Parts: sequence; structure tokens; C-alpha cells
Amino acid sequence: EVDGRIAGGGGVAPLQGGDDDICELQKMYFLPILRGQGLAKRLALQALEFARQQGFRCCYLETTASLTQAIGLYEHLGFEHIDHAMGTTGHVDCEVTMLKTL
Repeated sequence: EVDGRIAGGGGVAPLQGGDDDICELQKMYFLPILRGQGLAKRLALQALEFARQQGFRCCYLETTASLTQAIGLYEHLGFEHIDHAMGTTGHVDCEVTMLKTL
């Protein structure tokens, strides 16, 4: 929060339409005022650790090619590009798909 307003967030949830041991990293977004402070990395690491503790084996995500900084972060965190969508997320505009083994 910044001045009582939500300024960023993200988390994990079971991958809709996917295997029971695959989660999805979702809703990762920070307002410009918070970017560049390492908060996205910290939140993603916390979410991935939570997913491990919940018994998930893999984490999937979808994003758009224009979000180059986000893609760089995901690659740094060990996500690998895959050539197909997984589950039934409904994210029709997300052409970048990635997967990480937890």
C-alpha cells in the first residue's frame, strides 16, 4: 500500500484446468511508484515458497511480450519458456508462457 491505496500485489492459485500439482503465478503488478525496488522479486519468491509448502510441483505463468522487465525477472527466478498454454486461464492476450519446477 501507498498512502492507504493498494499499489501492487500478486500470488499463486491452482492452475484452472491443469494438473493438481501445478499452480499459476497470478496478478503480479506494481504501480510505477513501487517499481525498481525489488518488491516484485520478493513477492514472487514468497509466493513460490508458499506454493512449495502447499505441495505444488510446478508453477506456470502467462504474460505479454511487451512486459520485458517482468519476463527478465521470471527468467531470473528460474521460469523457462514453453511453447504452449496450459490449463484454462482465459488469458487470450498473453502470448508468453513459462513454467518453473518447484
